[in-house]
Amino acid sequence: MPAAPSPQITPAPPPPERRPVGGRVAAALTEAAPALGAYAAVRIVGLLVLWAAASADGKDALHLLSERWDSVWYQRVAGSGYGYTATLPDGSIHSDLAFFPLLPALERGIAEVTPLGLAGAGLLVAWVAALLAAWGIFAVGARLYGRRAGVVLVALWGVYPTAFVQSMAYTETLFTALAAWSLYAALTRRWIVAGGLCVLAGLTRPSAVALIAALAVTAAVVLVREYRSGATDGIVRRHGRMLLGVVIAPMGWLAYVVFVAVREGSPFAYFDVQAQWGNSIDGGAALASFVLGLPLPGMLGLCAALAALGWLVSLCVRQRQPLPVLVYGIAVVVVSLIGSGYFGSRPRLMMPAFPLLLPPAVALLRLRSTARTVAVLAVLAVASAVYGAWTLLGSGPP
Repeated sequence: MPAAPSPQITPAPPPPERRPVGGRVAAALTEAAPALGAYAAVRIVGLLVLWAAASADGKDALHLLSERWDSVWYQRVAGSGYGYTATLPDGSIHSDLAFFPLLPALERGIAEVTPLGLAGAGLLVAWVAALLAAWGIFAVGARLYGRRAGVVLVALWGVYPTAFVQSMAYTETLFTALAAWSLYAALTRRWIVAGGLCVLAGLTRPSAVALIAALAVTAAVVLVREYRSGATDGIVRRHGRMLLGVVIAPMGWLAYVVFVAVREGSPFAYFDVQAQWGNSIDGGAALASFVLGLPLPGMLGLCAALAALGWLVSLCVRQRQPLPVLVYGIAVVVVSLIGSGYFGSRPRLMMPAFPLLLPPAVALLRLRSTARTVAVLAVLAVASAVYGAWTLLGSGPP
């Protein structure tokens, strides 16, 4: 009998060629270029208005941006380490342990290897981080609602009323950059990257608890859904990377809280330090007291602003934003409102909550005219710039 023909074996197709990391980054940066350009444009408007106003007032604009308010505390930590306290006339004590360590560490490292002093290093970190934050915000917006929405979202973040802080030697841009890219990593299921970035965010600002909550709640919902569906076999193995990312996410925040506890010899030392600064958690009692203590016009105006904020949060829910993005945005707002801190700081504390700007960004796209969208953003940029110059040249946030 003739031998049976050998079966034909079709060779497997070659695996898709994976682009080098540098190439992927370059492609992503090219896609984000319009958003970064829009962000740079609106922030340049703010800087030019500040420079003109400061020059007319005989003041140094760079000094206002790099050596004002909290930036001085960060630079003191960068230069001398922790241990400085200031006693106020009312007897309260302000300790530099209220300030998280990542920004001072970066300032010190840059100052040691460049001609920049600590103030210049702080500005460099803030400005580079601002561009990275804009890139991350664009990445989230573009993934959810398209590239044009991502560009408008970034521009809106750049014209936020207290956006002048994005140009100061503060932690807002550094924290927002880490948060935005952590959320993007979660959206793309890179959970270990998301957790690692959350660790760094936790070394930057106490509001990292909002990002920690976003990752944890998202993971919990995924697990509960699978458990209810009966798909319990191998659930830990299937979601091992997600669980690992969630476990490491709070490590940065916890590490600093433990550091303060050990240094001060009290498990609640960090919270005691914050209370000395007037930043204890009171569930919103201080906010309510502040609002009720205003003259009637101010009270009505502030109530209207808070109502608008609540409406914006409801729009985010109705927009069906992905769970990590939605939880993060709402949590930042809640954390900003339930503390007893100085009211003028609260808009700044809410600035990293960029998901709140997604509904306005999508609404602006409905204008169906690039010229109209640009005109709206230009008006907002000028208004934000004027407000920023007025604030920086005054005694602080009104």
